Order: sequence, then structure tokens, then C-alpha cells
Amino acid sequence: MNEERRSHLLKSSSLFPPPPGVKLSYGTAGFRADASILQSTVHRVGILAALRSLKTQSVIGLMITASHNKVTDNGVKIADPSGGMLSQDWEPFADQLANAPDPETLVSLIEEFVKKENIPFDGTHSAEILLGRDTRPSGESLLEAAKQGVSSVLGALAHNMGILTSPQLHWMVRARNKNLKATESDYFEQLLSSFRCLMDLIPDGRKINDSEDKLMVDGANGVGGEKLEIMKTKLNGLAIEVRNDGKGGGVLNEGVGADFVQKEKVAPHGFSSNCAGIRCASLDGDADRLVYFIVPSNSGCKIDLVDGDKILSLFAVFIKEQLSFLNEGDTKEKDDYRARLGVVQTAYANGASTDYLKRLGLEVVFTPTGVKYLHEKAAQYDIGIYFEANGHGTILFSDQFLCWLEARNNELTSISKGSEAQKASLRLLAVSKLINQAVGDALSGVLLVEAILRHMGWSIHKWNELYQDLPSRQLKVKVVDRSACVTANAETVAVSPPGIQEAINAEIAKHHQGRSFIRPSGTEDVIRVYAEASTQEAADSLANSVAEIVDRFLGFSSSK
Repeated sequence: MNEERRSHLLKSSSLFPPPPGVKLSYGTAGFRADASILQSTVHRVGILAALRSLKTQSVIGLMITASHNKVTDNGVKIADPSGGMLSQDWEPFADQLANAPDPETLVSLIEEFVKKENIPFDGTHSAEILLGRDTRPSGESLLEAAKQGVSSVLGALAHNMGILTSPQLHWMVRARNKNLKATESDYFEQLLSSFRCLMDLIPDGRKINDSEDKLMVDGANGVGGEKLEIMKTKLNGLAIEVRNDGKGGGVLNEGVGADFVQKEKVAPHGFSSNCAGIRCASLDGDADRLVYFIVPSNSGCKIDLVDGDKILSLFAVFIKEQLSFLNEGDTKEKDDYRARLGVVQTAYANGASTDYLKRLGLEVVFTPTGVKYLHEKAAQYDIGIYFEANGHGTILFSDQFLCWLEARNNELTSISKGSEAQKASLRLLAVSKLINQAVGDALSGVLLVEAILRHMGWSIHKWNELYQDLPSRQLKVKVVDRSACVTANAETVAVSPPGIQEAINAEIAKHHQGRSFIRPSGTEDVIRVYAEASTQEAADSLANSVAEIVDRFLGFSSSK
């Protein structure tokens, strides 16, 4: 590193001293903390993004958001060239940068890392970073810190894309690196044109009743509600009413949003018994999660939650149907291509959803908890669908399958235009453009759900009746050392300490439809317990029994 570059980094970093006594760690959601202590961290992530761009010779994204956290929090995360999350290999370096005590240590770390990673830092290569933020009041000043961090690396350019949902920024990064148009208006145009295509291909005679045609959406008083208001003005054939759009004085994520609705199983603020029977949906703070729900006619009752497992099931049913139409249209032996469809879940997926998907004849696989594992596994299929119960998920299409599908559609258009097989190919192509393949996206997700419900002629009630969730219970047990608990088989089996899984199996066997697993927390000395069974009483009993086993093997009493 020459003296000019070194001095530029030192000067910029000295303007953003780290808060004393604060240690942050880069996780799935990037860095998150109270917004008042994040200036230094965000500035340094700006530097990190510039280095990542130089290393990959690609456009990188930097998003300032804390998603479903309270409004006084904020955070920062990086979008890699694919539009996905920052490569895990770089997370330890992100931690080192954020926690460097002074500018000199920071620059030494950068010099060392640049050398180790062979990053071109001599000015011969440029770096380009797209910046975005959500609607939090702290976002503006943090974005300026990020901008200065990027600019402290000579030759790096930061583009402020303005207020966006997280998925919009991820989509833009992916599009830019595929040499496609990547503005916000391009994002809306791609979603809306794909949605119109799906609506135009709805089979005759299938229609939702007029009384069920309205959709009410809880915007979490965040950026998602704001963007949905823009999008709905361009929509035909879908009546959307947005509540909690952030303009009525409501507070971001306070008694609203997908995270609140999914965890509490109650209606968000602004949704009362007068919404009974109407299809309702909720976005989270940065619009990367989506759940649906039905408000009961009796106020004070719990809602009927239609969560990420049910969204996954809806998508799987639709895609399986289109593939079967496509396969029926294959008359030539030489074109006997059969797309491999995979459904990816974690152990937290309700057992009833897994049973339902397997009964459909679908390939269901499990990964450890975390979007990065789900996304990676889904990418191994021609079409991979993943969702967590919290409403975060998407559908991935392989490039190879899309190339084949384009060619197949062209062939079918010339020999049997209007056939079920040709329409199925058009629908799948439309889904691949409507869904955000970079990351879970509530805006694209809500359009796909609405198009599929109309295609199937289903009400939200019929959709919710695909299967009935098994009652479940989750508990946490404080332990001496969480690393003493080692799991295998996508966290469904505990292999250490010896004997603990056998004890858990003995408890499971006592309950009809019983299932339970334990896993160590990623952040604290706690073991998480999940249990489900045929009744809530049985699920509670199983969870408590397993928690006692964990305490016996790993708790403080075990060390005495």
C-alpha cells in the first residue's frame, strides 16, 4: 500500500472513532446494534465493501437496516455479487475491522488482508458499491458514514440508491452483475410485467369470489409499506389496502410487522374484527419476510397464521403442477429432460408441512438453521424452494434449467401454441422473473401468492386447510458451555454429550406424533429446545421433559 492510500485511510478513519467497550460480530444479518454506536462500524463496512468489490471485480451492495428490530436500532450488511449474503470466509475479517481499536491498527489489518487475499490495491482496478437504507431516522447519517468509508479507498465509487427495501438492493446488485437494467423502476417493471403474465394465464373458470378479492397488508410502518403504496398504483386486477405504511404516526415494528405477527399470533395494530374474512398479509421492517393471516370475528382471539411453511407449500403445489403439464407435453424421447425440484426446510419447519410435502411426492431435504444454508442447498436443484416459518424464503432456478425452458417454450410456441405445456412453460418463466432469486422478498412474494391463489381458485381459508400445524413449543435452557452440545443431520440429532439423544428419544416415544430436537444458540450459552406433538399439552410436556434432560446433561447442576 503506497503512502497516499495509507494516509487517506488513516485520515478518514480518524473521523469515525469506535465507541469504547463495544464489540460487535458480523452474523447472518450483518452488524446490528443501537444506532447511536454504529457510525464507526458502518464507515468500516464501507471500506470492507470496497475491498470486496476489488477482490471480486464486481458490483457490491451495502444496506443499512435492522429489519424487524426496534426503530432505535440499526445495522449494516453487505450483498455479494450474486445478490446473496457476504461470503462466510470474510466474516472474521469483518469482525476484526469493526473492532480495531484505532486507525493505525485498522490500516495494518487492511494491509495484511489485502496481501493475504491478493486484492488489487494499486489503483489499477476500480470498485463500485451500491448503497441503500430503510426509513429509520438514523439511516441518513449512517449512509453518509458508509459513503465516506467507501471513498477512503482511492478509486472506489459509492452510488446512493436511496431509500429501498433490503431485497430491492440485493436485486439491483444481482442485476448489475448480470449486465441487466438495475434501477428501482426496472425492479418494479420486472415484477409487474411477470405478475401480469401470470394473471393472463389463469385458466378459464377459476376466479376468487369478489368478496374475497381484497388484500389488506400490514406494512410494519416501514419501507415495505411505502414501496407497496407505489407498486399498487401500477397494478391491475389486484385490490390492495396498505395499513401501517409509516405515514400515520405509527412506530416501525412496534405492534406491527411479520415478526410480531408470526411470533405473537395476534393481529397487528390497525387490524380488528372488522377485517374478519378478508385476506391479510404482513411484511417485516425491511420487507424481506412475508406472512399471511386471518383475523377472527371475535376480538381477543388469536389469528389463524398462514406462515412461511404454508407459503412454501403453495409455491410447491403450483410449480409441481406446471412441471407435470410440461412433462406431459414432452412427446419426443430426445427431449426427455426432467427438472429436479427440491424443497428445503430446517428442523424448525412444522412436521405437518413436511409430511404434506412428502405426500405430494416432493423431494424434501433439511439444512442447519440459517438462510445461508437453505439458499446454498436450494441452488443445487433445477428449481429449489426454501422458506422458514418466519416468512423468509424464495425460489431459485438454475441457469441450465432456464436455458432449456426458454428453448422448450420457443419450440412449443411454434408447434402447439396455447397448449397446457406451452402455458406451463410461460408460467414458470414468469415465476423466475417475478420471484427475487437473490434473497427473500415480501413484495415479489405477495404478488406470487396472489397470482397462484387466483390460478388455483383458492380462498385464503382453502389454502390454510392444506394441512393443520402440529402444536409446538420452544424453550431455552441456560448451560455452562453451549459448545459441549454437538449436533448432526441438520441439527436433528445431538451426538454430544454421549447419551443425551437416547434420553430425548425415550421422551419422544411417549407422545403421539412427537418430535423434538436441541441445538446450541449461536450467540449465548443457551441450548434451544423445540418440541411438537398431537396436542398442545403434549408438546408442552415433551418440551419441558427435554429441557430437564438438557439441564441434567449440560446445565449448571451437571457441573457440580
